[in-house]
Amino acid sequence: MESQSRTAVSERDGRVHVAAAAMERLVQAIFSRAGCSEAEARRVATRLTGANLRGHDSHGVIRTPRYVQWLREGKLVADQTVTIEVENAVMAVVDGAWGFGQTVGEQAEDLGITKAEDQGVAVIALKNAGHLGRIGDWAERAAGRDLASIHMVNVRGSLLVAPFGGVDRRGSTSPFCAGVPLEGEDPIILDFATSQVAEGKALVALKGGTPLPDGSLVLPDGTLTADPAPLYGTVEEGRYPDPTAGPGALRGFGLHKGSGLNFLMEVMGGALTGTGTSGADPAADGPGGRRVCNGMLSIYMSVPFFQNMSDFSQQIREYVNFVKSSRPDRPGGEVLVPGEKEKRVMAERLESGLPLARQAYDDILAAAAAVEVSDANIDAALSHSASE
Repeated sequence: MESQSRTAVSERDGRVHVAAAAMERLVQAIFSRAGCSEAEARRVATRLTGANLRGHDSHGVIRTPRYVQWLREGKLVADQTVTIEVENAVMAVVDGAWGFGQTVGEQAEDLGITKAEDQGVAVIALKNAGHLGRIGDWAERAAGRDLASIHMVNVRGSLLVAPFGGVDRRGSTSPFCAGVPLEGEDPIILDFATSQVAEGKALVALKGGTPLPDGSLVLPDGTLTADPAPLYGTVEEGRYPDPTAGPGALRGFGLHKGSGLNFLMEVMGGALTGTGTSGADPAADGPGGRRVCNGMLSIYMSVPFFQNMSDFSQQIREYVNFVKSSRPDRPGGEVLVPGEKEKRVMAERLESGLPLARQAYDDILAAAAAVEVSDANIDAALSHSASE
């Protein structure tokens, strides 16, 4: 499966580089064959590839084999439509019924956008969603409609993170995201896991990608490590790594402060949405434990309701300039604002392609083979088109 026609794929610096458009075509073909509609397959492929483009490899195409496995096991359901459980003019609770997060997340956000544009503000609680991907997607999408937004997420059924001062898993990676629009410019987006590293970053490292920072994990005896293997334990032949299977745990960022924020994401994204927290009643969904899903509490605020969009944007620009005028703390250093690094990475990767560890790339090809994407279709996906 290494045809010479794959001109969109190259190897250098010990990694495989794939043109973004080519990778998007391949991932779309995989999910189309796996049982998703063409629209959903395209949606998932676009968002996963988009995460890699912005440097969020942990939430990118490396997720493809796991999504395919979840589909086969019935943990994800293709082409779901959210159910509105309760709503009023500014609020709603919606059930994603374990649909792809890229699909049900978009539906929930559309409801929030409509309400916020009508009323100035909206609060949407999304429960039982499949993996929502890079949460920054949702803040960017809202900003495109002149909405500032806040998103608080948990992962029910996923015990990965030890609390500050502990070694036992008691929480999920529980991301937080907020974004603001800027008139005529890209929005400013803050998006981070409340663990020191996202589980996907540990997966990337396990697959031969970027190593983890020192002390990212804690072992049962309290030893700190950067080795991702203790998160996954022994990986059986033919199985994709399971982050719930190992003896180690991820650590929260920022000592007690990050641990406290991680706790709050469980409360807001899990308990308040009705999804449930990562640790409550582990046997509630049967002998296999709780079914993994995301809960997300989103707040949307229409900037024009608060003040003139141009005035708001000018205030933000002035503050950005003020922040960046700080003297760097080291020679050659630079002060960056949220989202600035992602924009630079995106420009670079649109030119040079998405860098993947060889094992991660081979896993994606194996996922394609598993759902019977033909070699000819793989070749076609991974070849440059005339417009690229």
